Amino acid sequence: MRDTQLDINDLGLTDYAVRPLTVADAEAVFELMAAGELETIGEVAIEEADIISDWQRPSFDLATQSIGVLDNEDGHESLVGYAEVYRGRYADVAVAADHRGRGIGTALAHWTQRLSRRDGSGLVGMPTPDGSPGEHLMRELGYEVLWTSWVLAMPEGKQIEPQPIPEGYSIRPAEGEADYRTAHEVVEDAFLEWSERERETYADFAALIVHRPGFEPWHLKLMIDPSGQVVGTSILQLAGECGYVSRLAVRRDQRHRGLARALLVDSFEQARAHGAPRSELSTDSRTGALSLYEKVGMEVTSTWRHWAIDTSQQP
Repeated sequence: MRDTQLDINDLGLTDYAVRPLTVADAEAVFELMAAGELETIGEVAIEEADIISDWQRPSFDLATQSIGVLDNEDGHESLVGYAEVYRGRYADVAVAADHRGRGIGTALAHWTQRLSRRDGSGLVGMPTPDGSPGEHLMRELGYEVLWTSWVLAMPEGKQIEPQPIPEGYSIRPAEGEADYRTAHEVVEDAFLEWSERERETYADFAALIVHRPGFEPWHLKLMIDPSGQVVGTSILQLAGECGYVSRLAVRRDQRHRGLARALLVDSFEQARAHGAPRSELSTDSRTGALSLYEKVGMEVTSTWRHWAIDTSQQP
């Protein structure tokens, strides 16, 4: 097991208790992150199910890749800061608003850098909303912007223009593990054209999608070509009155036929049919897909930047 205790003792947060997180902390982490999103973008985008599905990935070890900062005022323990680092590269950090300015954010940022060096990544970073306290801190700490991302929404009540698909093509829901595995292959092949990361395992994909709390087979739609092959997929997640398209991909040789747009429109329609009048998704500057989503009527609701720092040359 990796030694994370040294990293914990090194934080220097003498006024707080510090420990690795457990699954029982998911609700507290959700509340901490939700409060930050409400402050910076005016709405809560994250769900507790997002945290649970992230933590249940086989490649993520909560005991050695996470940390919580706890305040024990008046004998009541509360989570006021948290950080996690996935594969030594992708971090998430949050600090309660009433505990900022006490060095927690800086200490957690340095902890994520140490974990990046420990796990051999050489680069660690995270997305933060435009103009947020986290963005200001990372700028001060020497992080640099690698790409920009946007959250877009199809406003409630806005007409969704239908998108016909070529003759012989069809859209259907997934029908079991074979379909889930095929969808995973389509997504990874498409995303790795522009994303510089290791290929996601099917086990991690299943933890995030298939085993995510609330998943139903109809959330995962497949585009079928005339020969019966799966050539595209759209994955929907429902959060109250919002449907979030978490992944949308079409095989390279099948693009420019309206398939992605058809899958997207289908997902929006399914979300509305199941009580979610608002639909959202996110994209970033590496994909070149922003115009596709704007053409179907989506509007940018928030802008995020992925800030990162090289940890390979640090002591």
